[in-house]
Amino acid sequence: MGTTLNKRLLAVWVVLSAITVGYLWIDHSADRHGAPAASTVATIGAIALALVKVRIIMREFMEVRHAPPLLCRLTDLWVALMAAGLVGMYLAGKAVA
Repeated sequence: MGTTLNKRLLAVWVVLSAITVGYLWIDHSADRHGAPAASTVATIGAIALALVKVRIIMREFMEVRHAPPLLCRLTDLWVALMAAGLVGMYLAGKAVA
């Protein structure tokens, strides 16, 4: 079991690292000639990547994967509510500004 667990954790670590590199690429692409530029696509992409990382961390490192189905669904609902809230607040703030 130890080897299987280590392979799974290594795969999770690689995925989390790739998501972080993806975020850095998005962050770098939003930079125009040394000055940060606001971009809806970059911001929503960064929020999506962060929420994917949160879900992976909850499943793999907080052991929600082995939890009862209700807890799994509640954590997924929490991630969905955070996505709706963050994107909604961003878009509302952009509309006001």
